[in-house]
Amino acid sequence: MAIEIERKFLVDEKLLPVAEKEITMAQAYLQADPERTVRIRLTDQSAFLTIKGKMIGFSRMEFEYPIPPEDARELFNLAMYPPVEKVRHLIWVDGKKWEVDFFTGSNQGLVLAELELPNENEQVDLPPWIKTEVTGQEKYHNSYLAQHPYSEWE
Repeated sequence: MAIEIERKFLVDEKLLPVAEKEITMAQAYLQADPERTVRIRLTDQSAFLTIKGKMIGFSRMEFEYPIPPEDARELFNLAMYPPVEKVRHLIWVDGKKWEVDFFTGSNQGLVLAELELPNENEQVDLPPWIKTEVTGQEKYHNSYLAQHPYSEWE
């Protein structure tokens, strides 16, 4: 069984270092509720079907499978909501890969950093560009953003 252990943070964009790599992506949800999500992700180079279980602490079950990009484009037509679009910036700090997502489209203006860890108890020195931890706050889950875009928040 695959387990994803992930923490999320709001970011101070002004303090961010230059990314070592950027990936443009869109993701659409075939199922999105607190118990499970089924997501299709399409990047400029690949496509994946991902199934995630309920979040418990920082952890949840995650199963991810590569699929043909043409299939992903077709599956987008079955999505429950408009896709979430973003540009992911990969930044390495102290040997850890930070994924900093600059959302576009209806979530424009939101910037989130994610860090996957080998276990929930691992201590992490946060870089100076981290503002606030939002791990576990549903409104920062991509599946929530598909249903309630950042542009509509009060």
